[in-house]
Amino acid sequence: AGCCAQMVGFAVMSYKENGVGGLVSQGLGTSMLQMPNILRNPRTWIPPTLAAAITGPIATCLFHLEMNGPAVSSGMGTCGLVGQIGVYTGWIESGKAVTAFDWIGLVLICFVLPAVLSTIFCEVLRKNGWIKEGDLKL
Repeated sequence: AGCCAQMVGFAVMSYKENGVGGLVSQGLGTSMLQMPNILRNPRTWIPPTLAAAITGPIATCLFHLEMNGPAVSSGMGTCGLVGQIGVYTGWIESGKAVTAFDWIGLVLICFVLPAVLSTIFCEVLRKNGWIKEGDLKL
């Protein structure tokens, strides 16, 4: 949940500055592309970190998402969808009866909530002048 929040969060909140290429490279590649920007303005890290702090407990306490598959999938977030594939293979390997609730949880935790929460937090910080135009440009 935390890695997804970072990757999707940075991808979505920097869309205005980086377009579709930035969305894909960060959302399905790596949010580490933002590291130079984080060093220049550490406040840019606040929105996805807050999103991670919210989605983590929801993932574990409400949806009971866990990485039961190969350990290589842990910490991959949305990078090549390896994290999501790892959760799915864990479901299958454990013999879990996968329900619509499981799929909804996976989509909400990995994509929807990080995008929405990071965007909201980023806009608040932009209004307060903590994040400025160009701070997230790749």
